[in-house]
Amino acid sequence: MDKLEENSDQPTEIAASQLDPKFQQEVQKLYNLTVWGRWLFVVLLWLIVGSLSLWGLRSEISLLQQNFTWVAVKYGLVYNRLPALGLALCIGMTASVLVWQSRNILIGMPQEEQSRLEKQVNRIRQQGASHPLWKWICQPQLKNNSTH
Repeated sequence: MDKLEENSDQPTEIAASQLDPKFQQEVQKLYNLTVWGRWLFVVLLWLIVGSLSLWGLRSEISLLQQNFTWVAVKYGLVYNRLPALGLALCIGMTASVLVWQSRNILIGMPQEEQSRLEKQVNRIRQQGASHPLWKWICQPQLKNNSTH
């Protein structure tokens, strides 16, 4: 009986928050911040791991510029495992973020992810200004009235 009451309270709570346009704006801000965070991570990964991996493969790359074959690429990566793993990590993370963002744009965000973002916004609202994301998500933006 208690579970039925708990479940009956949840949909009204979710429905009420979905009707609030300010709440939906905050969820969208959190989603945008998540997108920026993922791309920032990919860029930093390429700058750090990718550049070190390419530096580790510099002699193989110079040989490939002279005489490119797929066998040379294969052996260059097989005998330099750490740089190859670094490049694979960079390429894999880039591809995963591209697929994730493309899916969200083309198909829409899955309900699980939407509810996770809504729960996170609720936690940010409850914690208030002490939450690190509060000023980017919930703090009202000051409008510039210098045109009047």
